[in-house]
Amino acid sequence: MKRLLIFVLLIASAQLAEAQIAATITGTITDTTGAPIAQANVFIASSMAGTTTDDNGLYRLPGIPLGTLRLVVSRIGYEPDHVDIFVREARTYTQDFKLREKIYELGELTVTSNNRRWQRQLERFTNIFIGESPNAQETTITNPNVLDFSGRGGEFRAQASEPLIIENKALGYKLTYFLNEFIAEPSSWRWDGEPLFEPLEPSSPEEAARWSAKRDSAFYGSFRHFLLSVINDQVEEQGFKIYSRPGSNQRVLDLRGGVSDNRENRFPIRASEIIRAGQHDDERILDFEGYIDVVYTHELEDMAYLKLQRRAGRARYQTSTIRLDRGPTVVDLKGDTEDPYGVTFYGGYFAYERTGDQLPKEFRPWIQGENF
Repeated sequence: MKRLLIFVLLIASAQLAEAQIAATITGTITDTTGAPIAQANVFIASSMAGTTTDDNGLYRLPGIPLGTLRLVVSRIGYEPDHVDIFVREARTYTQDFKLREKIYELGELTVTSNNRRWQRQLERFTNIFIGESPNAQETTITNPNVLDFSGRGGEFRAQASEPLIIENKALGYKLTYFLNEFIAEPSSWRWDGEPLFEPLEPSSPEEAARWSAKRDSAFYGSFRHFLLSVINDQVEEQGFKIYSRPGSNQRVLDLRGGVSDNRENRFPIRASEIIRAGQHDDERILDFEGYIDVVYTHELEDMAYLKLQRRAGRARYQTSTIRLDRGPTVVDLKGDTEDPYGVTFYGGYFAYERTGDQLPKEFRPWIQGENF
């Protein structure tokens, strides 16, 4: 069971000030002829901040915290677009988009609930994309009919003609997921897409309390929790240990989120050895070679994870393996990477906990009555 730590990630005075300062993003969405596009979705990826354009194609997003973000625009019938922004000042930013029309062609499969092949493909997609954790078991794609599947030679692909609507009854969120690409291969998978979060309405005070506890639990030990611990030099206090494993052929990725159990040739390192100051006061650079093992000592592996690993015996501390496949990556003080795909999960808990365990980026646990 996870402990509610007193999360003394002293989110430095500058960061505390940021919580009280916000920016606004406005702009116009048009097509390639310059005609405005109404009812286009405009949102901050992986957050609860979103809106739609009016009849003139105008949008306005107020209350945006300072830091790095991905601004996404999507409209059925058009190619989605996005821009990565590092918001450094509490002012109004203008960001216009010009969308191209998209012709979507379904595959040869007829998508019906009676199509057994499609049902098997949906189950495979769900197990990979939503996950197989306890929280994932309470998470449902409510409009699976928008999905189409294809593949050959061991490659499995999925595409969606409309945003996926996902209800997470474990954490209490509705996700509108704009899936651009999904590819699964025998030893790895990847997908490109962005979710917009919306809190569900609890049916009772007991359900609200359950969601609150599960959200806190999902946060602790997560990649964001780890990054905040590193940024604030609170790694050990927050229950993490970091090990370096140099080289490119030391790890074995398991499709279900596991890693090889060979713990030779790794050694403990400090947070200061993997992060350094950036060009600005409000950013850091995550920088290391080879692979990093991240061990979270405040929670053991759960039974569902052990079952997926087909591993008998006692549970161990949760362990994840990460690598910077694109080189050093910029991180803001809120634990967001400037490049959303700058860190690759090579197995373990960070790879095991997927969409069904995802929280909106602005979520923080409540500690002693205060949200940090």
